[in-house]
Amino acid sequence: MASFDHATPERCAQLGRALTAAGLTWSDNGQDDPPYLTYTVTDPRDRTWQVSPATNFQISGSNPAQIWQASCGELLMTTPVLSARMVAGRIKDAS
Repeated sequence: MASFDHATPERCAQLGRALTAAGLTWSDNGQDDPPYLTYTVTDPRDRTWQVSPATNFQISGSNPAQIWQASCGELLMTTPVLSARMVAGRIKDAS
């Protein structure tokens, strides 16, 4: 079974700060259980993105801060697993 022990409250707070610093509107679904945790983010072009923690199997030991993955149905796009700052930047800059 997949594990999500890297999605700690501090990592979630980092994601929130990164999304806010990027000027993005966001909300979370209020879940405390990481497998069900999802953030809904609106990019500058009013497209909706879903950001969730990656599973432990997707996390690289050489990049332990890269735990978030975002997807946008309108763009048919899913990002690689990225850090909070990088995922916020990718959403903000998506064309």
